[in-house]
Amino acid sequence: MKSLFETEAHKEILNRINKLKADSKPLWGKMNVSQMIKHCHGPIEVAMGTKQLNVNLGFMKKLIFKLFKSSLYNDKPWKKGIPTAPEYVVRDDPEFKTEKGKLVELINEFHSLKNKTNWVTHPLFGDFTAEQWGQAQYKHLDHHLRQFGV
Repeated sequence: MKSLFETEAHKEILNRINKLKADSKPLWGKMNVSQMIKHCHGPIEVAMGTKQLNVNLGFMKKLIFKLFKSSLYNDKPWKKGIPTAPEYVVRDDPEFKTEKGKLVELINEFHSLKNKTNWVTHPLFGDFTAEQWGQAQYKHLDHHLRQFGV
């Protein structure tokens, strides 16, 4: 699996984001392009520790989430139309150019952390290595960019 910490994968993601237009239409799903871009901010912010998720899960649910943890960073593509966690649902209609610029900034900031060793614990999935964080961020962005045909 590619990682957002890899220079080529980082450039590839940025090039694909630059192909998005304000009127880009999804091939599947309910989000418009501006909502998708804003939605993509959240997981990066959680990984960097700048966004907190308010999640209170019982022991069994945490165990179930941990069983699916590897799907966040393995080579198997996510299915189209998988449900979005409520914390990441974007209900407003954000301004495309602003959100796109912020996403690029977040991606660049995340990429610059490739040598970081003290990562936050994900509230649902537990601890990730730096490599797993980089792969998970790449996979999430790739999924949504494919959703919009780029």
